[in-house]
Amino acid sequence: MALAARYAFGVTAMVPFFVQIKCKLGQSYTVANALAEAEIASEIYSTAGHYDLLVKFYVDKDTDIGHFINEKVQVLPGIQDTLTIITFKAFGAS
Repeated sequence: MALAARYAFGVTAMVPFFVQIKCKLGQSYTVANALAEAEIASEIYSTAGHYDLLVKFYVDKDTDIGHFINEKVQVLPGIQDTLTIITFKAFGAS
């Protein structure tokens, strides 16, 4: 079952967080496709500004987010830098 579906159906307690990714020049589509193929991201957006991608992840509540990013995200070819955003509350969410 996909991560977002597990979260939506309450199969397990999941925690959302976002990662902004700065890619090496010309690598943003390659990185986005690698994230999609790895099936570790809930949503992947291309963005303008200092970072090229904004990615939403869900992990089990007991997961070490720093370890997850180091082992699953930053190892992908084409990534130059990341910025992690931990959120507290989603307003307007059910």
